[in-house]
Amino acid sequence: MSHIVVVGTGIAGLIAAIEASGSHEVTLVTKAELSESNTRYAQGGIAAALFPDDSVASHVADTLRAGAGLVDPRMAGILCSEGPDRIRELLALGVAFDRENGELARGREAAHSQARVLHAGGDATGAAIEAALAARIAEQRIVVLEHSFVADLVVDGGMVTGVEIIDALGNSRMLAADTVILASGGAGQLYSHTTNPLVATGDGVAAALRAGAVLSDLEFYQFHPTSLAIPGNFLVSEAVRGEGAVLLDNAGRRFMTGLHPDAELAPRDVVARGIAATMAAQGGDPVRLDATMLGAEFLRERFPGISARCEASGLDWSREPVPVTPAAHYWMGGVHTDEWGRSSLPGLVAVGEVANTGVHGANRLASNSLLESLVFAARSVRALGEPWPDPVDSSAVNDVPTPVQDATTPVDRSRLQALMWDAVGLYRDEAGLAGAAETLSTWAPASATVADRETGNLLDIARSVTAAARTRHESRGAHFRSDFPLTNPAEARHASWARKVTVPC
Repeated sequence: MSHIVVVGTGIAGLIAAIEASGSHEVTLVTKAELSESNTRYAQGGIAAALFPDDSVASHVADTLRAGAGLVDPRMAGILCSEGPDRIRELLALGVAFDRENGELARGREAAHSQARVLHAGGDATGAAIEAALAARIAEQRIVVLEHSFVADLVVDGGMVTGVEIIDALGNSRMLAADTVILASGGAGQLYSHTTNPLVATGDGVAAALRAGAVLSDLEFYQFHPTSLAIPGNFLVSEAVRGEGAVLLDNAGRRFMTGLHPDAELAPRDVVARGIAATMAAQGGDPVRLDATMLGAEFLRERFPGISARCEASGLDWSREPVPVTPAAHYWMGGVHTDEWGRSSLPGLVAVGEVANTGVHGANRLASNSLLESLVFAARSVRALGEPWPDPVDSSAVNDVPTPVQDATTPVDRSRLQALMWDAVGLYRDEAGLAGAAETLSTWAPASATVADRETGNLLDIARSVTAAARTRHESRGAHFRSDFPLTNPAEARHASWARKVTVPC
């Protein structure tokens, strides 16, 4: 019986572990507690064409449109066609999606042509899914290693054969595996304003990069338009705007109506930049999200988590608009995979936000992220033991810049986050990107503690994202260049990146 190591305990990792445990030995590794992941904080829901007035074709069309010309149609077809059955499996696993009159409740979010987003606990969808799957994990023959940090992948003869982990006591050891499934999430901690938890430091992507795996679409980082403009940047779900809330400037005017036909329900990148431009025009003051028309009772029932956070922060969003600002939310780029989650390195599978399957393109459609994790995690297990795909053409892969040889300035996480926010955030240009690249090249990582290693991973990823952003001379989806403000059809391509070195055996 083969041994599968799954790294990460969001929806992708939990589904992969549950699916694999039926015919494989499984070890599930997480650097925090089992329940701590981006999935836990997902509010809006999970999209699927489950209703009579909807269709897979419509869901695919919305996904393609939101992705700004870079979505792989075949992968989007897999996502949307297999999604409904995977949702039914979640129901069988005990996920209690909200219902109205006995039927599944559904909402509509930005860039969706239909109301197809399921939610649970009002605005606690991720937490409900996480809890149900974690309970099922406890029933399976799965070894769970909490507080175990994956420092690197183990590579032997061009194949991934395990992981190096550091436990809570600081002890390092190798964990052998026939296949490693990375489900370690994104890298929201790259930025000073983020909706992501502290664990989102891109450890899996950075480890894959150091091992020589091909990465793709690194320049596309999605900024959620609405987080509370208070410390912590608590996410205010897009579903709030889907229910009718509107965005106002300091003068109380709706500004999105003049920027896009869909106004507040335009694609996320459009809304986020509209908010950022309005904030700049009013001296940096946040804009306001007005949900008062929805009423206090509705807001408490539909969005209990947001209501509680507003109340704890001294805000009554049922009576007055609340201050919001964009924040880093989701990385479309990651470890390049095929339709079964297989990377360019034999033995390494990637699923969830750590992966780049091509379903999100340049701008993820709202509530497709949990669905992608669900669909491709299940598919990855079905492909275990199958022949690996042909190697990636190395001539088409760009080499990620490495730091200067005499880099001695210790990297400081807060300085890195501020640099990325200012120069590689919502608005980019060559001068800012070049300056960021130069600064990043002079910083050196440390490895004394796990926190040091996390910051080192962010540094690796920051260099990679900056390099990718410099090569795309256009504006497309979440990547906006003020010096190249138009979309260029000639740039409709996926750039791949790798560090052409491997981790020593």
